Amino acid sequence: MIDSRRTGKVALITGVGRTVGIGAGIARRLATSGWDIAFSHWSPYDERMAWGVEPGATDAITAALADAGAASVAIEADLSDVATPTRIFDEAEQALGDVTALVMCHCESVDSGLLDTTVESFDRHFAVNARATWLLIREYGRRFRGAHGTGRIVALTSDHTVGNLPYGASKGALDRITLAAAHELAHLGVSANVVNPGPVDTGWMPDEVREQCIRQTPLNRLGTPQDTADLVDFLCSPQGQWINGQLLMSNGGFG
Repeated sequence: MIDSRRTGKVALITGVGRTVGIGAGIARRLATSGWDIAFSHWSPYDERMAWGVEPGATDAITAALADAGAASVAIEADLSDVATPTRIFDEAEQALGDVTALVMCHCESVDSGLLDTTVESFDRHFAVNARATWLLIREYGRRFRGAHGTGRIVALTSDHTVGNLPYGASKGALDRITLAAAHELAHLGVSANVVNPGPVDTGWMPDEVREQCIRQTPLNRLGTPQDTADLVDFLCSPQGQWINGQLLMSNGGFG
């Protein structure tokens, strides 16, 4: 098993609650590249979703990371709570050492539009998708002790706002917050980028949505968690340092 304190490569990944999710795919990919992994998940969110909680997911993800040679720690975390980002970093550091890469895959996503979104839902989306992103980046910036040029921040976004108002609007705020970090954390040598993975079916797509997305993509397929994971792995590598302050469309030409 890799000694995280020897390699200095510890990634904190939020939103890793299901084995089929993008977060889990990123965790597995970074583990194969020598990163140790702290990952957060929040079961009550999955309980509210159509797919429900995946029994044994945390144990399965932990086992897959161990098979890849990574040490890991799973952290149950409600990111609507303003105290949570500090606690996540505390637990990650205690288990694995200082965090070098922050990868944010968490989200609140409940479909609703301009006329039927409730104030409660709107506020919850912004608390999780925007405010928690700011607080996580702030905590990361306050604690980062890595060599200049080694720090990495990556956030996943979406431009789907029509009929998905609070999700898309709060993801737009996430974009601006994350891209600001490329400049405000420049003195630390931290690069910060946003990735839009396009349509990735992790179990949430009805058949008609899946078929429509395939038709709108030149390669005639949907994105996969592995597609996103490969890009994030590159961004977190030494070779990815020069890509900074960018919103990257990794969507197969979807449009």
